[in-house]
Amino acid sequence: MVYVLTVDDEVEVLGTLARALGREGYELAQATSGQEAWHKIITRRPDLVILDITMPGMDGLTLCRQLRSDPRFVELLVLFLTAHGKTDDVVNGLDAGGDDYVTKPFELAELTARVRALLRRAARDEVQHPIIELGPVRLDSDTYRVTLNGRDIQLTATEHRLLRFLMEHPNQAHSPQRLLEAVWDYPPQTGDPDLVRAHVRNLRAKLEEDPNSPKVIRTIHGVGYMVAT
Repeated sequence: MVYVLTVDDEVEVLGTLARALGREGYELAQATSGQEAWHKIITRRPDLVILDITMPGMDGLTLCRQLRSDPRFVELLVLFLTAHGKTDDVVNGLDAGGDDYVTKPFELAELTARVRALLRRAARDEVQHPIIELGPVRLDSDTYRVTLNGRDIQLTATEHRLLRFLMEHPNQAHSPQRLLEAVWDYPPQTGDPDLVRAHVRNLRAKLEEDPNSPKVIRTIHGVGYMVAT
């Protein structure tokens, strides 16, 4: 059974999440602070964390960064809850290592759809050929690590999926909308292109010698992104 941890300092939000996700048949746990969530995660690793950004004490951003710095949780799925209209929260959440986000107040149908999509993608991550090489880039899908110019680089689950898709389709320019559909499992003409841009920016920060002059993930102006042979 899928195990989901919901983290929010608002009891009403936790109740709403419990009702919505309980109908999906997930096993649920709750936390009202980042500190409590961390304790529960290290005690029993969930399949997905739904994490509010703004909380007293350890906020969601701090908790996510702590998770991503720990090898045990670098690929743990994190869905952020962000306040409506707070663009900085979205950017900061994705930069902290979040896989996706839903804006408060959220529609329950949208929330459960995003959860199902994240879990579906995680299930599909079992690939027959875990090693893929393209030029100097070697991606190991068993460990979510990239070897590049003698460096070993750890990726998050979403960074791995994005880079693998681009490497599996070299010399092709993919629009943000195409990547939202292929990597995030969004329906056509839905999703936020900034989600793609944020993860490309994070990948470049890890992979490129000069992120402002990228050699691995290239921008094709007016189209999107490409990994070239």
